[in-house]
Amino acid sequence: MYSTIATEQKNGLLKITINRPEKLNALNDIVLSELKTILLSMRDDASIKGAIITGAGEKSFVAGADIGGFLQVDKTQGAQLAMHGQDIFSMIEQSGKPIMAAVNGFALGGGCELAMSCHFRYASADAKFGQPEINLGIIPGYGGTQRLTQLIGKGRAMELMMRGDMIDAAEAYRIGLVNKVIAHDQLIEEAVATMQLIISKPQPALSALIEATNAADDDTKDGYASEAKSFGHAFASDNMIEGVTAFLEKRKPNFK
Repeated sequence: MYSTIATEQKNGLLKITINRPEKLNALNDIVLSELKTILLSMRDDASIKGAIITGAGEKSFVAGADIGGFLQVDKTQGAQLAMHGQDIFSMIEQSGKPIMAAVNGFALGGGCELAMSCHFRYASADAKFGQPEINLGIIPGYGGTQRLTQLIGKGRAMELMMRGDMIDAAEAYRIGLVNKVIAHDQLIEEAVATMQLIISKPQPALSALIEATNAADDDTKDGYASEAKSFGHAFASDNMIEGVTAFLEKRKPNFK
């Protein structure tokens, strides 16, 4: 039914698998469009009580976005790109049905942002997390500046985004980015068991709990707008062109 996402529904639980293993499940317009369609369908389908989002293959949850097209994106398009991703990830965060991330490998850039938009996260022991956008001369654009700060605190979030490198699952657990670290081959089994327990609870109470807990972060709405604006401005910079070109050419960037 979908070209980039596989879905499986069992006992009220929907498993959503980003299915581009040859691209390490990188996000593109088709993935985002199909994810939005699935989320809307899930919202309106009473037989679905909750969902797990994971990635196909053994290496990656979602290893960021397909950046090859970034060189053709201007400032206005960059801001629109950020707002589009923010809107879809906010659909996850604001879903009245619980959604968890089962992070089975690399969760970088937009992949880390996708995981953070879920209500909570389990990670395989070999998972890696990071917001490496600074290495491309840009910033996180799908809510990363806001949600990472909410989850691990301003200082840790600043350092992780400014360094632009990766942390392992153990460190992600230590700083509060993930709820639990599990052996790779047991991740989905344990995620399913947890979600089956959660969706056995009264649905109206779950929805109310999600809404009330999300209300604690209502003051971030202007933060998302600021992120999108800054993300767009980054696309008008020479550093973005150099960062993306260097990445595609597999060399070290020469930023000004």
